Amino acid sequence: MAHSKVILKILFSLCVWSFVIIGLFKMHGTNLVPQDYHQVPQEYQQLPINGRSLLQKDMLRYAETTSTTTDHFDPSEILVDNRTAMDDDQLVRDVESRIPSLPIAYWSKNKNFLQQKSSTCAKYPSIFELEFNNIYWQTLRTSNGTFQLFGAYYDIRRTSLLGPTVRILGMIDRIEPKVKTYCQFWFDGQKEPFIVKTFEYKYIWYNKWGNYKQGIYQPYLIACQIPKPFHGVVPSSVSMVEKECDTATNNLRVIYNRPQDDQKKGFAVCVKGLDFLYDDLSVRLIEWIEMLNILGADKIYFYNLQVHPNITKVLSHYEQEGKVQVIPLTLPGGQPNVPGFQHLYLTKKTNHKRQNEVIPYNDCLYKNLYLYNYIALLDIDEVIMPKGNSVLWSELMDKVRPESLKIKPDGYHSYNFRNVYFLDDQQHEHGWHKDIPKYMHMLQHVHRAKNYTKPNQYVKCFHDPERVLTLHNHFPLSCLGGVCKSYPVDTQDAQLQHYRADCVKTLKKSCEEYRENSVEDKTIWKYKDELIRRTIKTLETLGFFRRSGGGPGFTGSSSGLGGGATTHSTER
Repeated sequence: MAHSKVILKILFSLCVWSFVIIGLFKMHGTNLVPQDYHQVPQEYQQLPINGRSLLQKDMLRYAETTSTTTDHFDPSEILVDNRTAMDDDQLVRDVESRIPSLPIAYWSKNKNFLQQKSSTCAKYPSIFELEFNNIYWQTLRTSNGTFQLFGAYYDIRRTSLLGPTVRILGMIDRIEPKVKTYCQFWFDGQKEPFIVKTFEYKYIWYNKWGNYKQGIYQPYLIACQIPKPFHGVVPSSVSMVEKECDTATNNLRVIYNRPQDDQKKGFAVCVKGLDFLYDDLSVRLIEWIEMLNILGADKIYFYNLQVHPNITKVLSHYEQEGKVQVIPLTLPGGQPNVPGFQHLYLTKKTNHKRQNEVIPYNDCLYKNLYLYNYIALLDIDEVIMPKGNSVLWSELMDKVRPESLKIKPDGYHSYNFRNVYFLDDQQHEHGWHKDIPKYMHMLQHVHRAKNYTKPNQYVKCFHDPERVLTLHNHFPLSCLGGVCKSYPVDTQDAQLQHYRADCVKTLKKSCEEYRENSVEDKTIWKYKDELIRRTIKTLETLGFFRRSGGGPGFTGSSSGLGGGATTHSTER
């Protein structure tokens, strides 16, 4: 009996507490089952009542959300790329723009014709059977060395003794390669190739510079003469093979860029592979590009390894304006292309870095053989600066070239400019110029070494593309018509202004003398107003200024743009 009373008391207590809890929910205006129960998703309705109670708050949140954001159910509200898929023709054009050396347009147009059985031993290689290496290179493996091929170019310059020739730029892991190879020329409308022996392997390096070892990829320019029956016809593509009848594992589109009206522009500038993954040099780069545009550079060609996102932003802006072209680049063979690791490799393996730089320099030359009167190879901390009455590069050369012809009537292959250092700390000792934005490095740095580096040492040139064969950073290495001749431009007429934090390593002993003996040189200030205007306009367009600062300021702290004292480029 006593046991039954205990059970009744427990049940009574549970009932009382249940009414208390229900009362509390009512006081707070909360229903155990939502009024819009019918709107709850089906999977929630099927839960047991206790489970639905536990999910009560989730249901209320769901109901509130759906009641205010019903429009977001519309797929058109989602910001995704809804363009229609590319058709084959569009895809071909896109691939061709990404890999200019791949003859995909020719293959796409003629694939059915080319796949027909040939009466010769060689057949046209399918683009799907080529051996690519690091995206932009194609491979030829021989019994004595491996070739990594980057580009092929049509050369019909009058001063060439070979006549019409296709020159192939690449790297071979052999010094003085002995292996015999052939070029298979593919002409539009021809089902069969015309096959010729490779004429020469032109080494684009000097033995004394180092890395002269078997097994290390070395830069070469390979020549194949076009047979007389095809003089005047540009091959659609070329393949290199070890044996005439081999089916090629490479096939390069033969590049022949020529203006429709055959009128050359004045000046092109080529910049080696940019390696600034961790260094935001975007503001310095804007000032440099604007300076070169003022001087008369028609276009700047940047080869791009790895760069900071802000540099990409700047280059994309100028590419849209048609002032620059950005060419993606990788290192061939087993060399690293992983961001960060590649930078470390290029920093520590200096000779490998220098040999790799030869490829973009010469690719830039051969893509622009017929487009410009002069080609300059510059780093982004260098400016060929006219002096005296000359303002533009064209005015400078109008003065220099007639003077050079008095000495050598048949002309020079290039025109070189003496190097002089504008070191960072030379200016810091003199303070900043208040009427110039502090972030404009070149305009702020107007104190230089009194003495130039020695003649022919660290110079840069305007090259005549009609006369040079291969280029290195500072001079042409080989020329058409004999030994290369470079005209030294008088320092009264122009100089190479080199903006660095320090001298190159090989000039460490001379660097103290350059620092201790400095002079003020405001030659660049004749462009000051225009350069400031253009630079600020671009910085504003790209959103580099902090909006809270009330507009662009002239100090690094107020504008969010630092003075930028460090130069990261290195050179031989």
